Amino acid sequence: MSRPLILVSVILTIGVIAYLAWDYRADLGFGGPGSGANPSGGAAAWQTVDRSADGFKVQLPGPASETQIPVYTDHGAVEQVPMIETEVDPDTTFAVAWADNPPMEQAAGEDQERTLDMARDGALGRTQTSLISESTHDRDGYKIRDFMARNAGGGVLDGRLILAGSHLYMLLATHPSLSARRDADVNRFYDSFGLVPQS
Repeated sequence: MSRPLILVSVILTIGVIAYLAWDYRADLGFGGPGSGANPSGGAAAWQTVDRSADGFKVQLPGPASETQIPVYTDHGAVEQVPMIETEVDPDTTFAVAWADNPPMEQAAGEDQERTLDMARDGALGRTQTSLISESTHDRDGYKIRDFMARNAGGGVLDGRLILAGSHLYMLLATHPSLSARRDADVNRFYDSFGLVPQS
């Protein structure tokens, strides 16, 4: 993969994460003390969202809304990136954003790791969060980077970056605090995501 294409991929991914983190700043504690705790007493109504035309399926804990979010490329141009999201309550959100880049060669393992490192570091810097934990693994020939971060206000961000050939996907779950975060919900969200082969 050429360096310019790696940079485009990273900038698109970072732009999406930065936008989502800003949009959900109350979830992450950016909104100050007005953010309440996530009431976890009720069971979420999980639904399968079939986005086969976009290359994936996923389960979300409620009805999904769709939007286009602006991100900047390395040339300063603004591009629209699709995103679906579910707001469980005012303080808890699950979202998936994706970007399809121009066709590119299958990246070497080292290049993939570097791309994921840069995307993670950019996300942490732009959201002013500190890394709590992370892991990288392979699935069906593509790379996945999971990370959790927290900001000074106590907000928690769970992110999963997926680099599959020429496609970048980002799964995001935000919670107002670590105690409000439900590990089972985040794992279900992550595990439900599956790529759909394109004809």
